[in-house]
Amino acid sequence: MKFLDLAKVYIRSGAGGNGCVSFRREKYIEFGGPDGGDGGDGGSVWAEAVEGLNTLIDFRYQQHFFAKNGQPGMGKGRTGKNGDDIVLKVPVGTEILEDDEETLIADLTEVGQRVLLARGGNGGWGNLHFKSSTNQAPRRANPGQEAVERTIWLRLKLIADAGLVGLPNAGKSTFLAAVSNARPKIADYPFTTLHPGLGVVGVDGREFVLADIPGLIEGASEGRGLGDLFLGHVERCAVLLHLVDGTSSTIAKDYRTIVGELAAYSGELAEKPRIVALNKIDALDPKTLANRRRSLEKAAGGPVLCLSGVTGQGVTEVLRALWSEIAGEAGQGREEAGPWRP
Repeated sequence: MKFLDLAKVYIRSGAGGNGCVSFRREKYIEFGGPDGGDGGDGGSVWAEAVEGLNTLIDFRYQQHFFAKNGQPGMGKGRTGKNGDDIVLKVPVGTEILEDDEETLIADLTEVGQRVLLARGGNGGWGNLHFKSSTNQAPRRANPGQEAVERTIWLRLKLIADAGLVGLPNAGKSTFLAAVSNARPKIADYPFTTLHPGLGVVGVDGREFVLADIPGLIEGASEGRGLGDLFLGHVERCAVLLHLVDGTSSTIAKDYRTIVGELAAYSGELAEKPRIVALNKIDALDPKTLANRRRSLEKAAGGPVLCLSGVTGQGVTEVLRALWSEIAGEAGQGREEAGPWRP
């Protein structure tokens, strides 16, 4: 299934049915009087978060959603039928935005959560509704309320506890495959990951969700490479795991590149708790490993963990550090972020 995390949608609620002007005319009944019924209400447009969806691909093939109009009222006091509602079923984690792509309408973060996007028009009153002691034969009825038409954007942000960031070929997909049942594409060339992936990770009898996004390069905030299109998928994470390729000869520069791109995208994202880990240590001799770890610690201004996604060395320690941050975020509701300390 193709991954799609942004979709433009055109919606319109149903208009209300018109009220009816009618008079009762039956044989042997001397005084008929008004009997025009009210119009039916138009259908509304809703959005609902459901299970089993992880992409907005359905909205690529259908962008227009129009609810049914209410039927007009009829004689003999009959009310018109209400128009059927339309429900847009979206994945959990979907944000609904105005046409400007900035104003937030709703953020659906739980299964079953619903939001009204366009209310159906009320049905008009028939002339029976206007009958009174001083106006026993009204010849007026109200028209139905007009429909509401608007353009909205759907933007998906995956729900994950921890997120992976780093340069292309930093070993993020290998790490995700090593710690979960996810099977991302892994190859020895950049940008093998073209869309975000999720995996359920277990450590010490506990589980959490880990998100992998395509690698960032210098200038991603300006649209280079895949740009920062997918950084929104780690905005909800409690902690970020910043993987740095241990085989690179520019360790400090690689680290600062990612930090700079995170800051360019969002100050809030740059301040999230972040665990820095040196990956691919299986390809380094002890002396080189010590030098590059020291260089990375100096650039990061804090401790650095070492691991190998291929051999599994150091992976458990990294997962425990991630869980420590996740549990702290959930238990304390901490708002201020800071670097991880062992």
